Amino acid sequence: MDSHEKILVERLHRAGYAATKVDRSTGGAVAIAGLVTLEDDSQVFAKTLLGPDRDVFPVEAVGLTELRETGGVATPEVLCASPHLLVLEKMQPRRDDERFWERLAHTVAALHTTTTAERFGWHRPGWLGRLRQDNTWDTDGHTFFGERRILRWLEEPLVEAAFDASERQALERLCAALPELVPNRPPCLTHGDLWQENIVATADGTPVLIDPAVSYNWPEVDLSMLWCSPRPPASDRFFAVYEEITGIDEGWRERMDLFHLRELLGVIAHDDDGWGAAEAIRKTIAPFRRVTGS
Repeated sequence: MDSHEKILVERLHRAGYAATKVDRSTGGAVAIAGLVTLEDDSQVFAKTLLGPDRDVFPVEAVGLTELRETGGVATPEVLCASPHLLVLEKMQPRRDDERFWERLAHTVAALHTTTTAERFGWHRPGWLGRLRQDNTWDTDGHTFFGERRILRWLEEPLVEAAFDASERQALERLCAALPELVPNRPPCLTHGDLWQENIVATADGTPVLIDPAVSYNWPEVDLSMLWCSPRPPASDRFFAVYEEITGIDEGWRERMDLFHLRELLGVIAHDDDGWGAAEAIRKTIAPFRRVTGS
């Protein structure tokens, strides 16, 4: 057991969980997390964060509850949520076959079509990884997405260092053009970080969503996380079924890179760009760059 695992076990013990073993998770890059075996041989999923106290886990717990109670999504039961520790009921790995991804499409389509609202945002600030997500309410989706999901990242030191002035200006011009690029549609409750590592299952194969960064936003925010991140071939079935159920606006595929800018900027801000996030951003903003002297 390494030093980080010992920290997790110590915090579990202080919360009343007699942990004997931790099988570390490999998907996330923010928390110390894993499947924990307790003295009675039962298992839970737990995670902790190093550094100063923050409300990451309490906010995550509220997000899981809202997805379940408002959106009808299966989420793990929250057993403990404090600034130091999050303990969830044990879930199962998903099966990456077309049947599973079809079931997930029905789940996400229901979430997006039954929770439409009048304002973008959420009732409290959130988190994307270990950095704040600004959820201040706004009735204008283009303003909300431009200011609070894209331009908000330009003030982060690692993002500022990654892009020159002309590239930052290109991002600003892209945001100014959002009304011409994105159909004006009402927001819905979104998971906010819906990549494949945040999709697991119950014992009977029901899709379960974890690690949300919820807000009321355009549904394409969730689609872009799945579309643009690595995913298994069977997930193509998700998009076919989702499109059929929701009748999403035409051209949604062409908008995926635009919506994924928020995730790519967040990756850079977390110092996790080992696979070319900055170059992917430059490709998306290229049409909005002005050549010097033109």
